[in-house]
Amino acid sequence: MQSYTIGQAARLLGVSPDTARRWADAGRVATHRDDGGRRLIDGRALAAFSVEVAQSVNGEDDVSYTSARNAFPGIVTAVTLGDVAAQVEIQAGPHRLVSLLTREAVEELGLEVGMEATARVKSTSVHIDRA
Repeated sequence: MQSYTIGQAARLLGVSPDTARRWADAGRVATHRDDGGRRLIDGRALAAFSVEVAQSVNGEDDVSYTSARNAFPGIVTAVTLGDVAAQVEIQAGPHRLVSLLTREAVEELGLEVGMEATARVKSTSVHIDRA
């Protein structure tokens, strides 16, 4: 499973590295160290934590207005596969994006929970790019 540095996690959560570090220091998200001594967060743990953080945000005070052509880098929090179709959820900071696409596309991209991905929104379509 993919792991993320504190800086990468901060970018995916839409916060500063200092905030992500404080959350890790407080035990809100578990970390482990690599051979070089860097603190890392497991992808599945980060995915679960990103949903928790987004649910605690007061939507009215943190509304973000963006162009419909923007990209939302985030972390995959859910993948539901059907026989032909699939649903992928990405948490990009306080934004939860859901894309319906083919099962074949999900398998070709190798999408799984905890993986970094970018949702691209144009009109009413959400496209997923693997990072």
